[in-house]
Amino acid sequence: MNTTVPSAATDIDVLRVFCAADGRHGNALGVVRDARTHPDEASRQALAKELGFSETVFVDDPERGIVDIYTPGVRLPFAGYPLVGAAWLLDLEVVRPPAGEVWVRGDGEFTWIEARAEWAPPRTLRQYGSAAEVEALDVPEPGQWIYAWAWEEEAAGRVRARAFPGRGDGIDEDEATGAAALLLTAELGRALNITQGRGSQLLTAPGPDGIVELGGRVRLEGTLTR
Repeated sequence: MNTTVPSAATDIDVLRVFCAADGRHGNALGVVRDARTHPDEASRQALAKELGFSETVFVDDPERGIVDIYTPGVRLPFAGYPLVGAAWLLDLEVVRPPAGEVWVRGDGEFTWIEARAEWAPPRTLRQYGSAAEVEALDVPEPGQWIYAWAWEEEAAGRVRARAFPGRGDGIDEDEATGAAALLLTAELGRALNITQGRGSQLLTAPGPDGIVELGGRVRLEGTLTR
């Protein structure tokens, strides 16, 4: 007799984070609201790899906002767009990734988080002379995590950017990257309006005591079951 107990199905909400004003673009995010179906790091990493999104969030405590973040290949203590997405989906005032406590606010159109740039993983910020140069870039060979950017309109803080994780995990280009936007904002010391990838929009503003605000639009695409 077969006594194998089937594993519980896992529902994954799929969001688009940092959408353009018309609702297009944004970075795909998977959110596992009930992380008990994947209780350990190995099973979470395997699901993140299977889904293939830039990042997948596992919610360990929806009331306290405790979350765990994975790319297809690594676990992250902090990442911008997963926290914006999870906060919007769960209607949270605070999100708690391993890096620390992240406060959240909404203004109707945008969801904002407050975070420290030093929480972001290292990125190579590479400035180019024009937006056209950034748009013409080919995907570089794996190795460095490169955030390529140029001023579109410096006086207005408008930036054109593309992101190349360089991890060799199938994500050759990241459509919208909150952590890199935090690093760029901290380096430049000013508010930015960033167009990244195909047309995603990220807004930032430096705050007191090393805090940077990061905001964007979020929309729900649907639900997957695994």
